[in-house]
Parts: sequence; structure tokens; C-alpha cells
Amino acid sequence: MAEIDWKEARRYLGLHRGGGTVDEVLEAGLRDCGRALMACARPRSVWRRFPLALGEGRVETAGLQVESLHLRRHLEGCTAVCLFAATLGPEVDRLLHRASVTDVSRAVMIQACAASLLEVYCDECCAAIAAQTAAEGLTLRPRFSPGYGDFPISCQRALLRALEAPKRIGLTATETMMLTPTKSVTALVGLSPEAAPCRPGGCRACGKADCAFRLE
Repeated sequence: MAEIDWKEARRYLGLHRGGGTVDEVLEAGLRDCGRALMACARPRSVWRRFPLALGEGRVETAGLQVESLHLRRHLEGCTAVCLFAATLGPEVDRLLHRASVTDVSRAVMIQACAASLLEVYCDECCAAIAAQTAAEGLTLRPRFSPGYGDFPISCQRALLRALEAPKRIGLTATETMMLTPTKSVTALVGLSPEAAPCRPGGCRACGKADCAFRLE
């Protein structure tokens, strides 16, 4: 099972700046929250490969027609795409809810640990996809999720339907397109025959340079 990246968890708590030492009491609390998270997390994922067509500022795949200059540019040179979804499971939501009622500071630390664990798990899933497609000479582009750049978050439900995610991993979206369980991710992962460096994802694909949680 994936493990928490403690450096990333500290970054999500805003402790990655300044170069100072981490308070021992805070660190002990963070580790305790991490153990509670690991005890209840049930990571699950699903992905499917689909043909890809790129138009002028448009991406077509899995019956979706997405108007997005940023996604179109990100997938330049790709010949196919994997739709991807992952979740830590509803037990994590219940853990967070209990903590938010009884100890808000603990809830914040669990949130940080969960964000780190989900990222590590997604990276492991993408490594598995890469291993499957390497024999075809294909390389992966970084994950690109609804809400990045001008990729509409309204595409969330269409991605879930294409993956049968509600049935396969219990992942759904609310009317406002928030994922349920909350510690979940959907994304497109481009497959390219080009081994050249590709455009970045995650923080580096986002234009909000002043975000407190941005990677250096």
C-alpha cells in the first residue's frame, strides 16, 4: 500500500517554507494523525484507455468533447489517453468528519496526510499504467484534472461515467462537481510515442503562482 510522504504532508500544512526545524510536538501529532489515516484508508482506482482526437482548442475522447486550450496543449503529440480515477475511500471522510467535530487542528493534520497519501497512490497507479504501455513505446504525460487551467470542472461526471467509477470504486460527484468521497482524483493521462520532455502537471500547470501550497 502507498505510504504518506511526510515532507509533502508538512508542505500541505504550510511548514515547508522558511527552512526552520519542525516542532517536535507538532511532528508527533502529525505522525499520530497519519497512523489513524493509514488504518482506515482503502485506496481504489480505475483507468481505461481511449482513442484521442485533438482539434483547434478542443479534445475529443471517450465520447467527450472538451473545449480547453490548456488540455489541448498538454496533450500535444499524444495518440491516446487514459481516463483515471482514484479514491482513498469513504472511511477517510468519516475520520475527517469526526476530527472536525472534536479537534479542528487534528482534522487539518489528517487533511494534510490524506492529500499526501492520495498523491503517492496516484503516482503508483500511473507507474503501473506506464509499465503496461512501455512495450508499445508510449510514455505518459502528467495527470491533468478537471479544474486545471481552463479544463472545465463540469467534465467531472462525464469522466466518472466513462470509467464506470460509481460502480467500480464507489466514486461519484455532487451537483457542484465535488467528488465523493472527497479524498479522490479524476484525471486524463496522455499517452505519447514521443520521449521528449512534456509539459508539467500539478502545481506547475497552474497559473496561481502565489498559492501557499505551491511546490517550489
